[in-house]
Amino acid sequence: MNRLYAFMAFAGVAGCAASTERGEFTPAAQERIVPAGSTLELLWNDGEFTEGPARAPDGSIYFSDIGNRILRFDPKSGKTEVYRDRSGKANGLKFDAQGRLIACEGAAGGNRRISITDASGQVRTLADQWNGKRFNSPNDLAIDAKGNVYFTDPRYVGDEKREIDFEGVFRVSPTGVVTLATRDVQKPNGILVSSDGRTVYVADTNSDPKGNHHLAAFRVQADGTLADKRVLYDFGPDRRPIDGMAMDATGNIYAACGTGERSGLYVFGPGGEPLAFVKLPGDPTNCAFGGPAEPTSLYITGQGPEVPGKPRRYALFRIRLAQKGQP
Repeated sequence: MNRLYAFMAFAGVAGCAASTERGEFTPAAQERIVPAGSTLELLWNDGEFTEGPARAPDGSIYFSDIGNRILRFDPKSGKTEVYRDRSGKANGLKFDAQGRLIACEGAAGGNRRISITDASGQVRTLADQWNGKRFNSPNDLAIDAKGNVYFTDPRYVGDEKREIDFEGVFRVSPTGVVTLATRDVQKPNGILVSSDGRTVYVADTNSDPKGNHHLAAFRVQADGTLADKRVLYDFGPDRRPIDGMAMDATGNIYAACGTGERSGLYVFGPGGEPLAFVKLPGDPTNCAFGGPAEPTSLYITGQGPEVPGKPRRYALFRIRLAQKGQP
């Protein structure tokens, strides 16, 4: 039986990241996003590196532990169980409209592909190359209303030979046709598609302190490629920018980012305006809203709290917010 812990959801924002003008992150709508008294619950805290929470059709939450497994949290029982051991180094996860699990499987001994798992548990490759070249390390994904999968392909870890000499955003059609969506990024990480399908948001998260630390927006063109890049928020140098993201029903963006005193959930409006902040006990990695039974619950993966005398582990958290998640 898993134990449940609770932490107060901090409203303070001292020392947070920089804006496009590199000023302080000053929330303009804290209580409209984070109701007073909201608590951050620790649901599970035994991972090597948790990532990629995804809402399943039955309301359960699947998430990656990049040590090489996928887990499933059941909100009804509070239990977390292993769904798949040997996940191909799965990172970002999403369920499509048919209830199939789409996964970004990365490098460092992983499968370097986009996989698809049907309801029976059968796994197959949706895509693993572009123009005959293996992907770098698929990281995170978003799925539009037509079933097209947009995914980011950086390389943060792994010494496998690189066949693609840039780190871009790709698009996979439902039939498995792969096209380059954009290479107008340095190191893409988290990704979202707006509900109307007209905009794709990308976290450009360069590991070089002097590289891009941006939240960017692109216009989706008729052929599915991305154009007209706009930098909505610039975290500036020497700060840990966005990893993964989620979106609410009104188009606000919930971003897992920061480290140390700056680690937390940063909430932006569709134009990049700072709305709210929730302090987390360690570096966050990603987030996703819950199912129909808990539409305002946001699940967050990242470092768990420090436990005296024990190695620090990675966790799954939940916080109840004021806004419903993107359908």
